[in-house]
Amino acid sequence: MIQRPNLPWWPDVLLLAGFAALTVALINGQLLDLDQRVADWSLSHQPRISYWTARAFNYFGQGGQVLTPVALILTGLLVYRTRSARAALPFAAAYVLLYLTIGPMKIFFDRAAPTYQGPFKAEMFNPVASGKYSMSYPSGHMGNTLVWYAVFAILAAALLRRSLKRWELFALRVLPVAIVLVTTVYLGFHWLTDSIAGLLLGVVLARVLQRIPWDRVPLPALGGWSRPAFH
Repeated sequence: MIQRPNLPWWPDVLLLAGFAALTVALINGQLLDLDQRVADWSLSHQPRISYWTARAFNYFGQGGQVLTPVALILTGLLVYRTRSARAALPFAAAYVLLYLTIGPMKIFFDRAAPTYQGPFKAEMFNPVASGKYSMSYPSGHMGNTLVWYAVFAILAAALLRRSLKRWELFALRVLPVAIVLVTTVYLGFHWLTDSIAGLLLGVVLARVLQRIPWDRVPLPALGGWSRPAFH
């Protein structure tokens, strides 16, 4: 039997408050020196072996190249087994949540990445940077990792027809997050505070997905394809 967590809301409020406080601090020019010192150290300590090792492990947080395809495969397996459209709901919900939250924020805050060579690169609302070099805050790597691995856990439990064990949850929900946090900052893909912000938001979004009773979401009859898939 798959047990649905009854999660309280107060941690979400604290996480969002932390994200808001961090964002305000960065807008006011605080923590920029910390970000720059961490980035300077990371970018100056990248021998070939550690660099390519970090690049390989960083794929744990690559949404389009790794996480989305894996989620599609797991979703397809569950749809095939259950003959239910409900099996696709976690994938759809995760995609929508990321698209409506972290995506627009990255565009709005307009922060350059540590590897950007122009001026004001650590500041929010960079007046010079554009394109891929101006979408660093919050970290999409971290948001993707927390949200998509939460989806993996939901789908894996349904495929196994049982709640995941503690070590399985650690392997899916904790280890990839730690790996992506370290490698993303080390490689200079994001500032340290970008990744912390993505972590705070990602946990909230993952908890939203965990709360949804997928088998009770209202759906049309769909010719029998609305039957339960997560019981």
